[in-house]
Amino acid sequence: MNAISCWDEVPIFDREEAEAAYWAETRIDVRLMESSVTAGSELADSITITLRIDPRMLARIKRLARSRYLNYQSMIKQWLSERMEQEMREQKLGARSANG
Repeated sequence: MNAISCWDEVPIFDREEAEAAYWAETRIDVRLMESSVTAGSELADSITITLRIDPRMLARIKRLARSRYLNYQSMIKQWLSERMEQEMREQKLGARSANG
């Protein structure tokens, strides 16, 4: 069985059958797997904050999150991220129109 020690060694496949055959004969080196897991956890660093939310609003948020099969905290983070991107786009457009 072959082992890869760098992600660049994995070819780009044109068919699922070719990819399946490749992985049937190839394994990922333990060091590569460990470094990938460690790198992923570094990207997920976050800090804890406290928000005070009306209990009825929180109940509605949780209900909505459950209907989407999401954790309510993850859904709130997604909403904040989407809104932040929207605000940044609008701010950039506003700066362009003021300059031009």
